[in-house]
Amino acid sequence: MSKLIKTMRDIDIRRALLSEMARRHLGDTDTLIVEELGLCQGSARVDLAVVNGSFHGYEIKSDRDTLLRLPSQTEAYNRALEFVTIVVSPVHLEKARELVPAWWGLVKVVQDESGVGLKQIRMARPNPEVVPYAVAQFLWRDEALQVLSNYGLEKGIRSKTREHLWKRLATEFTIEQLGREVRETLKRRGPTWRLPAPTASDGD
Repeated sequence: MSKLIKTMRDIDIRRALLSEMARRHLGDTDTLIVEELGLCQGSARVDLAVVNGSFHGYEIKSDRDTLLRLPSQTEAYNRALEFVTIVVSPVHLEKARELVPAWWGLVKVVQDESGVGLKQIRMARPNPEVVPYAVAQFLWRDEALQVLSNYGLEKGIRSKTREHLWKRLATEFTIEQLGREVRETLKRRGPTWRLPAPTASDGD
């Protein structure tokens, strides 16, 4: 029999969330799950990202967290992620409901003698505010250039900085095309996902 946790910590919620994602996507080789994913050149980090046919970010707020940073986090998440869900301890549930957009998913953390669990309060809906440039920023410079080259769009920008390449991606592709290309590129990174791109190839 599990002992009830008096103070719900980030690690307790994270374990429950990772367990749920592993169960939900068991055997799905097209799904990649990443912790602490940086967005918009590091202006924010989402606690967990699930990448498959869409880009879904999960933000955790434990008993020990405050919601002071949530407005600035929300701004970055709204720019870069196709779906967002906030996972909160009961103490933050009502305030979080007030602070996040109506299209965000909402999950409450629950616990009993069997352990920590998750209760879906509201399902996430598609983000109506995705910014193409923010999506392009997930790509390293070499990756951005490769995607452009695949479509014959690299002319005149091979020596340009990654910002120029991101801008070209954002203007030349529909948001659906760009999202698909970015997701597939990230999946191909495999174990190097969290490593920084080599400085020599960054071009900045």
